[in-house]
Amino acid sequence: MLQILYILAFVIVAFLAVSNLIRNVLTLGAESTRPVDHRSRLNQRAASLRSSHPELLDDDGRVIEEPLLVMKSMTVEDARERLDAIYRSSPGGESSNSNTEGT
Repeated sequence: MLQILYILAFVIVAFLAVSNLIRNVLTLGAESTRPVDHRSRLNQRAASLRSSHPELLDDDGRVIEEPLLVMKSMTVEDARERLDAIYRSSPGGESSNSNTEGT
């Protein structure tokens, strides 16, 4: 009985997917034969250029001119030194082992 329910659910989902695909193809075909108004596209593009995203504006509403992402690069030696310092300061690091070896 459960297998029949799975098959029925699969058939329904497959039918919906295929019908949606056919509807989208027909809509795309109808839109491709329709004449294009280039003036409306230019107006939309100009309007999108005039309005900026709020996060790109300062308190006065002007577009900020500073770099938005600054990445600091480090050499392999710097990274190794930092990792060694973290390891030495950890509870099982070299500083803990040197204290137990002397006793």
